Amino acid sequence: MNRDPVKDIHISSETKLSDLISQFGEAGGFVASKVSTATSIINDMILEDCTKFVSFPADIMATGTRGLMNQIVENNMADVVVTTCGTLDHDIARVLADYYHGDFAMDDELLREEGVNRLGNVLVPDDSYGIPIERWLQPILEELYSKKKHWAPWEIWHELGLKILEEERGSESFLGICAKKEIKVFVPGPTDGSVGSQLWLFWQSHKDFTLDIFGEEHQLSDIVHEAKSTGAVMIGGGISKHHTIWWNQFRDGLDYAVQVTTAPEWDGSLSGARVREAVSWGKVRSKARRITVEGDATVLLPLIFGPLL
Repeated sequence: MNRDPVKDIHISSETKLSDLISQFGEAGGFVASKVSTATSIINDMILEDCTKFVSFPADIMATGTRGLMNQIVENNMADVVVTTCGTLDHDIARVLADYYHGDFAMDDELLREEGVNRLGNVLVPDDSYGIPIERWLQPILEELYSKKKHWAPWEIWHELGLKILEEERGSESFLGICAKKEIKVFVPGPTDGSVGSQLWLFWQSHKDFTLDIFGEEHQLSDIVHEAKSTGAVMIGGGISKHHTIWWNQFRDGLDYAVQVTTAPEWDGSLSGARVREAVSWGKVRSKARRITVEGDATVLLPLIFGPLL
């Protein structure tokens, strides 16, 4: 039994974020103590200089949380990114146009009539999404095609990152920062989004244009087998989380694991599966430092990473 007493939280005008998270660890408050543990685990990952994976779904890229993800990469807190095609979509679209504030309770039929898509409480007009992505991307694909016909998907995302940096708001781009930092972005479901659809559209008239999926998987294989130790921050679940833990099982599992999720465990989903479940699959080591933090990532990630930044 832990004999550390529960202490009260005290906040003043002098309280820093790092002080607050430290108090979370002493207060014993349900999710609050988990936030403190998550910060501690990630700090250990950084101090050990292990190979750090960050996995997440696309939705947070439609929010201001993208700025935090950019800082995580910029400050060398990620070595490998595993995400979904929508991340490419929202990142590129938000450089070329704006998304807007909305509400969860808006009239979706009326929004459709007005050509506006709702992502939770974020509004994405048609003119801010598929249309600018197509206009921007198709000429670039022609340029890439002239160089070679056979591409690993991560290579294309790297080239797109370099191109987006040339735009007026390119410095805001997650892909751009990853390209600048030479961080590989892996999207195991590359056709599940607007950018993927544009690749398919391009292929319609360039049938020798191909994606080297197995070559990309070999890159991941090399990363995990060459790593002395690995850690992961996994937001939500789905294909991005699974691809992260799947490849790490071939080195007997992650040494560090932090997951942030809103999903309940009893739904049987990978989003709901706690990190401890991955131990039974050999995807997280039994002695790994690990924690699952329940709650909204747009709230929790700034709290978890804030003291480290």
